Amino acid sequence: MLTWSYMTLCLAAFSCPPPLCRPLGSPRPLHSASRTPRAKRASVPETLQEEGPRSAAAHPTPPASAKWWESAGGRDRLTSGTTWHTAGLLWQLRPSDVEVELLAHTRDVVSRELPAETGLHTGWVENGGLFIASNKQRLDEYKRLMSLGKVYGVESHVLTPAQTKDLYPLMNIDDLYGTLYVPKDGTMDPAGTCSTLARAATARGATVVLNYTGFRGGRGAQHRVVGMGGDQHGFFGARRGVSSRLVVSPGVWARALGRLAGVHVPLVGMHHAYVVTERIEGIQNMPNVRDHDASVYLRLQGDALSVGGYESNPIFWEEVSEKFAFGLFDLDWDVFMQHIEGAVNRVPVLEKTGIKSTVCGPESFTADHKPLMGEAPEVRGFFLGCGFNSAGMMLGGGCGRELAHWIIHGRPEKDMYGYDIRRFHHSLTDNNRWIRERSHESYAKNYSVVFPHDEPLAGRNVRKDPLHEELLRQGCVFQERHGWERPGWFSPGGAAPVLDYDYYGAYGRERHQDYTYNRLLGDEYTFDFPPHHDIIRNECLTCRNALALFDMSYFGKFYLVGPEATKAANWLFSADVNKAPGSTVYTCMLNQQGGVESDLTVSRISPGTPGSPLAPAFEGDGYYLAIGGAVAQHNWSHITTVLQDMKFQCQLLDCSEELGMMSIQGPLSRVVLQEVLDTDLSNEAFPFSTHQITTASGCQVRAMRLSFVGEMGWELHVPRADCVKVYRAVMQAGARHGIANAGYRAIDSLSIEKGYRHWHADLRPDDTPLEAGLAFTCKLKSSIPFLGREAVEAQKAKGIFRRLVCFTTDEKVPMFGLEAVWRDGKVVGHIRRADFGFAIDKTIAYGYIRDPEGGPVSLDFVKSGSYELERMGVTFPARAHTKSPFDPDNKRVKGFY
Repeated sequence: MLTWSYMTLCLAAFSCPPPLCRPLGSPRPLHSASRTPRAKRASVPETLQEEGPRSAAAHPTPPASAKWWESAGGRDRLTSGTTWHTAGLLWQLRPSDVEVELLAHTRDVVSRELPAETGLHTGWVENGGLFIASNKQRLDEYKRLMSLGKVYGVESHVLTPAQTKDLYPLMNIDDLYGTLYVPKDGTMDPAGTCSTLARAATARGATVVLNYTGFRGGRGAQHRVVGMGGDQHGFFGARRGVSSRLVVSPGVWARALGRLAGVHVPLVGMHHAYVVTERIEGIQNMPNVRDHDASVYLRLQGDALSVGGYESNPIFWEEVSEKFAFGLFDLDWDVFMQHIEGAVNRVPVLEKTGIKSTVCGPESFTADHKPLMGEAPEVRGFFLGCGFNSAGMMLGGGCGRELAHWIIHGRPEKDMYGYDIRRFHHSLTDNNRWIRERSHESYAKNYSVVFPHDEPLAGRNVRKDPLHEELLRQGCVFQERHGWERPGWFSPGGAAPVLDYDYYGAYGRERHQDYTYNRLLGDEYTFDFPPHHDIIRNECLTCRNALALFDMSYFGKFYLVGPEATKAANWLFSADVNKAPGSTVYTCMLNQQGGVESDLTVSRISPGTPGSPLAPAFEGDGYYLAIGGAVAQHNWSHITTVLQDMKFQCQLLDCSEELGMMSIQGPLSRVVLQEVLDTDLSNEAFPFSTHQITTASGCQVRAMRLSFVGEMGWELHVPRADCVKVYRAVMQAGARHGIANAGYRAIDSLSIEKGYRHWHADLRPDDTPLEAGLAFTCKLKSSIPFLGREAVEAQKAKGIFRRLVCFTTDEKVPMFGLEAVWRDGKVVGHIRRADFGFAIDKTIAYGYIRDPEGGPVSLDFVKSGSYELERMGVTFPARAHTKSPFDPDNKRVKGFY
């Protein structure tokens, strides 16, 4: 089950156009619907037959001095599993800044670094890439990619249908709206690339060993990997005093291999196919094509094409075989014909072109179509590098480098949270229904337009908070985060329940008819202001002018308690949280490099009652942590890892499911809550950033005076069984004052208007507090050490070379992130997060900027420039702000209106 992957070889290297297969059948016209007669074991390419044994023989056993990162092992020969039959396409532009960087590194490795280092050709062919748009929305998406590409120096051009025809004469342009042409896209040969990587890795001192079949783990409180072994080479373990790390990159086989170690790997295996045509006259040197609306790609393969895509009814590999290293499946033409039809429409000559071979192999797919990487939360030292969703070759170089850095230095250089296994809550990673449904939907929608406010239909209603049914009846349109159903916005049209997943009508299932929730999502499939813009505006302005109630029950709610809880808190949190009970502090948690792993609130508490989720009993000191629900698992894993490494004598307790959380915000919040809570809410008795245990409608609650929207308000943390009663009491008291329900779409707008950060948007693990304008969260004036302090102090002494800046535009134009930032005619960065601010009636955007001359980015540098934001190829004048454009003096949260 340990199989070779391109990323495995990249990992080994960084830490230390022949046919992809022989023809599998007689020539067949593309329009033929007959089936491949039988599956067969494909021939191993000659280069792999030569390279695999030679690499192993050069170092038959690991040298005694080898370190854990100096070896790579596989179940079979190089590229076995799925790598050998990959199409090897590399597209430079994706709707993610991190992915653009990862792809750029892979391209640099295969096109420049490896040939220069080894003198060998990797099989890189730079024939360009062409994205097809059949409608305005699709071309708008491509224009967004073009603007982001300018930030990273990726050349791209939007072409008219006529220009596209000039570039690709065989293409049908009758139904084209336009195209995006990226001249330096290309293809990689998996055999040539992997054998060259193996040569480079061994030259750098790595050991390439084949036929590894298993591993060993440690016992005790901390489950750790000890080593790996196989029939031929015995057991290869860590040296005494050196903790062993194992990187598992077996693709489809990762789930079974993880199970042996007690690690849940949430992926599924599917049949994924392409066909290779006979020779096509005039196709030579044409760019690769992605026709997203037809869900098909056309890859140049010498004087022929490979044709493949993503269908709505993929075949699941139900029984994953251990012995399938170079195996293939029969191609199901009933499933594959939709790609043939799309290809023939785009390149009509294909209708009379024969098929030279078919390739239908196993591939692994995940719930969000992103890879699974990083250290598994269940076992220390067990790292994942799998689930690449048929993009392993193009992402492998960048991901291999990041994973190597992750292992050696404790975290990757880039923000890899979107790939981190810890992005999934532990209750989901072994939930077969959720994994299967979400993986299917991600596969089927792989070529769909990526709209800003889309939500999944699969794997829903897994985690519901105590107010779910109450809010559903009032028209709540839910979003899904971390398995939770959280309020998105409230529709005046009534209830819009999320129904069981219908697989989009695949596999003989009947599609839902008159599906209100799906219709509301579809209405927002736009890059303009959505049709519900005014509804969200009303939620925001009700909060600004009166009060609104936000159900935030999906938040992570942890207790850090024990004899050394304060010692742990001092080390974990950048701010000084060692206050008297009753205090609440907004703080960050940093990594060793000074990057922000989390922002959260930490409240000092006194011991309570045994068994109480609201005020638990404990010995020693206690802290209550409230953390954004979408990143709760990431926070839990980060904290527990630090506690283990530092050997602090304390416990982390999770009460997220036992407690609900309501936030009542707005100028009238005090008036309304004073009728509900049995405590004095005046500024003197209940100041900002404090908390108290009190009662609401006869129920005990923890009230915190905090705000994430920039208004006076309180959070009520309530035992699950009492949530509905307390909610109704608040709504009844607020009815005559104009209270309204509001959701996270309103929070997004209100918080960006006030300048509050969102973790993993304008605040990520590769951003420091100094860069993000959060220096106030660091206790640098004290002598108390904390994780990441040395890195922050070093950066402060050296200077800040990039800075988060707030921009507004007078023109009311929708922005969503990824827009390019221009300063004095030069690109200096891109937007991370954007929304519309209804109180100031402007578009607001936050992005990090750099000095193109390489100097520090001071506040004077920010103020002195002339700025424009580029959206879909069009620039808009923008104003830079060094303070929040709304309530810059922070009066409203303190109750001064």
